[in-house]
Amino acid sequence: VDDKYQYSCDNRENRVHGWISFDPMVGFWVITPSDEFRNGGPLKQNLTSHVGPTSLAMFHSAHYGGEELCPKFHSGEAWQKVFGPVFIYLNYATRGTHPFSLWQDAKEQMTKEVQSWPYEWPESPLFRKRLERGCITGQILVQDRYAVEEIQPARYAFLGLSAPGGKGSWQIESKGYQFWSQADVDGYFTIKDVCPGNYNLYGWVPGVLGDYMKEGSINIYPGCRIDVGLLIYEPPRDGPTIWEIGMPDRTAAEFFIPDPKPCSINKLFINHPERFRHYGLWERYSEIYNSNDLIYTVGISDWRRDWYFAHTCRIKSDGSLHPSTWQVKFQVKGYKQNSLYKLRLAIASSTNAAIQVRFNDANIHKPHFDTMQFGKDNAIARH
Repeated sequence: VDDKYQYSCDNRENRVHGWISFDPMVGFWVITPSDEFRNGGPLKQNLTSHVGPTSLAMFHSAHYGGEELCPKFHSGEAWQKVFGPVFIYLNYATRGTHPFSLWQDAKEQMTKEVQSWPYEWPESPLFRKRLERGCITGQILVQDRYAVEEIQPARYAFLGLSAPGGKGSWQIESKGYQFWSQADVDGYFTIKDVCPGNYNLYGWVPGVLGDYMKEGSINIYPGCRIDVGLLIYEPPRDGPTIWEIGMPDRTAAEFFIPDPKPCSINKLFINHPERFRHYGLWERYSEIYNSNDLIYTVGISDWRRDWYFAHTCRIKSDGSLHPSTWQVKFQVKGYKQNSLYKLRLAIASSTNAAIQVRFNDANIHKPHFDTMQFGKDNAIARH
């Protein structure tokens, strides 16, 4: 199976994509030097190129996010935003040259366009040139007192400026611009070429739970270079971690991803880091766990092979769908009566689903925790 969703990618990686013709040997490429105008931030996924042949320059979509990514406007509300420019690049190769050279050349051209951003040639006064923009610098550290006694650099943290809001609100921000950068191994970062405006500074650290947001807004004006100084991120904690399944990396890629049905295999995704993009994996759960639902035993099970990457319904032999109930078995050493223990869940996607949590008795009518139905992103079906 080959479908358009298999070629989706994060905004932060969506720089160049396209098609190659073998006769004549011509390449057609869509190069987007910046994702500052795309909605949903750097982790928002968008379509690229797919069979047709079709190549898309996606500026805005609700894919993989749902209705919350659709901007809402009040009566009489004024709004303006510049999308693009996007560079359409055509290249060719002489007979006898390997077609892959066109892809290499397109990537080199993409690098040149990224280095040239923001362009100086657009005539619209709404498109800000480099001298009309500003930047911020700083360093971010992590203080996780229950994990490490000393404050640690927020290695390779992602920091971004987006419209004022709350922690994580950048993920559903669609009206304004977003500007992101990745810190170095010591937590130093620079966010450059930022359009003038009022922003909050957001971020997250790979491998560390939670969302960062700096208190107070930051006003960017033409030519500014603002040093925000030393930032300390304290992850949400109520005590030491008793057990953990997976890691806080904002993907489900570390969990068990099965092989697709033979009829659904796309050779491009065999042994690929994104093999979860194979079509129809949501149906494989019922085939693999055909008699009992998933049971995970902390300290014995391994999330890489024992925790299915998507919690889906069970498909019965008559084609009907039924909720699946997963079990996590664990022992709490040093259990203290009348003490509070907190369960944290990180949800990558949801489509009209609800999570109910019950402790020690799976048959009690009222769950200890119920999210109620939420999510309309269709991320599992779009794979």
